[in-house]
Amino acid sequence: MRMSSDEFTSILLKICDRATSADPEHWIPKNPLWGHCAVASLLAQDIFGGDLVRASLEGTPFSAMRSHYWNRFLNGFEVDFTASQFGNNLPANLIGELRERDYVLSNADTRRRYELLAERFKSVTAL
Repeated sequence: MRMSSDEFTSILLKICDRATSADPEHWIPKNPLWGHCAVASLLAQDIFGGDLVRASLEGTPFSAMRSHYWNRFLNGFEVDFTASQFGNNLPANLIGELRERDYVLSNADTRRRYELLAERFKSVTAL
């Protein structure tokens, strides 16, 4: 299935919730992408290919989240599908480093949340 990044983002907004957030305690319906950067980036990689990019959030107002992930497509273009979770406060000048998929999925909670999100995505796109 071919899908645009806008279509992907629209679906994410519908399928992300407290159960798929890395920070369910602070997740709210008004900010559905809160705590979803790793799992959304993994799902985006499934669809669009490319690499996973990670930056530390140490020293930012979001340091409790530890890190932030986004995607680098094969053409080198970078897309942050969950940037809106920060409102207008996305930390500037984040220095991203490539991370292997296995590294991201080595965290059992991240794997569980990714599998749940991927299942939801499949059920929505199979309609």
